[in-house]
Amino acid sequence: MWGVITEGSANEMQDNVQMAGPDAKLTGQPTRFRFVLIVMLFIAIFIGYLDRVNVYVLAANEPFLLDMGIKGQPVKIGMMMTLFMLTYGLSNALLSPLGDWLGPRKTMLFGIVLWEISLVMGGLAGTFSMIIASRILLGIGEGFYYPMQVVFVKNWFPAKERGRANASWNIGQSVAPAVAMPLFAYIIGTYGWRSSYFLCVILGLIPMFLLWFHVTDTPREHKRVNALELKHIEESLAKERQDGTAENLTFWQRSKGFIGDYKFWLLVIAFTCHLCVAFGLYTWLPSYLKSARGFSWAQMGWLSSLPFIAGIFGKMIAGWACDRLGRCMPIIAVASALSGITMYFGAIVANNYASACIIAVAIGFIAFVTPSSFTALQNLFSVRSLGTVTGLMNGISQGLAALAPMVTGYFIGTSLGYTGGLFFLVALGFVGAISAGILTFTSKA
Repeated sequence: MWGVITEGSANEMQDNVQMAGPDAKLTGQPTRFRFVLIVMLFIAIFIGYLDRVNVYVLAANEPFLLDMGIKGQPVKIGMMMTLFMLTYGLSNALLSPLGDWLGPRKTMLFGIVLWEISLVMGGLAGTFSMIIASRILLGIGEGFYYPMQVVFVKNWFPAKERGRANASWNIGQSVAPAVAMPLFAYIIGTYGWRSSYFLCVILGLIPMFLLWFHVTDTPREHKRVNALELKHIEESLAKERQDGTAENLTFWQRSKGFIGDYKFWLLVIAFTCHLCVAFGLYTWLPSYLKSARGFSWAQMGWLSSLPFIAGIFGKMIAGWACDRLGRCMPIIAVASALSGITMYFGAIVANNYASACIIAVAIGFIAFVTPSSFTALQNLFSVRSLGTVTGLMNGISQGLAALAPMVTGYFIGTSLGYTGGLFFLVALGFVGAISAGILTFTSKA
């Protein structure tokens, strides 16, 4: 990650720290505090994702299921993730304007306060309804928190640096589940399920401390940004404001270029199927490995981390492949089909370790789809509507995919058991592949 975000040694970040201001002399070397900010955003999103994925491990923990009265009720188990994602999506869409009122820093701090309250509720919960209330509150807090990270990158980075900046903090979303699975398996197995919540409460104090004492909404407000760094950032922002062509367009003006375009809706179908498969697998994988494949609690922990490690490499390869080929839809089509094929063989293979490894590969293929989909949007639609088209695709797909954990749980509850749940996800993988395949032959994206 450091190689992505710094372009130099860590020592360079602190060179010649001077107070920024209109009268500051443009001498010496520019500071690089914006790269330190990205590290803090990485830490914050990493901890935020730890908070949301502990239920993946709890879904396989028998004492938790017995305490909550949901053992043998896969639909209710799936509800823990489904209701979180539904609330998360609504909060993302409806409450993000808080950032315009409070500023991104205060909005993120407010979100973290809601995380902390929700985690305390989860750790003290005596009923399943209390757990659900905790998940809903967590969804609200994380929902309006997430867009603020994007606002910080917009405020602090010149346009030519934002790709690397976004990639650097975004890695935290993939690293966190890879770390969380074995960590929470150990913590829960050793100290009980409530300890996972209280650990998250303690970890949540870290981003709160960083945001409170070391972050400002804009670089001009920060004492560790000197005049040269400020000039480097603000000249780019001023040029963007001068060149902007979509600032004053209405929603209808932005959307009429794509709302009736079949290519947009085919991409929405492909992306929705991708998210459904991802959410379904993430929610049920620990339980599948422990209950259906008979792995011990410790084995389940480290085996559950393998798919997320594969996903990190999948995202990296997808980005390289899109640039290399100049097209994205063939990558989405092939990756979706391969994820379905590998999930199928992972479900039917007799050897338990082979099953775990094959499913890890399937999630690696799934990871190709996210960066490829957003790059495809950039190729298909003009810059004047890109923000709107991206938000609409992500909102529709997130909302529909939120149902996947609960629907997967329904199929698990049938006579086919976990195999039925996996077959449901296999089918979605092929639907996504067909949708992307049509676009492969009808567009140049």
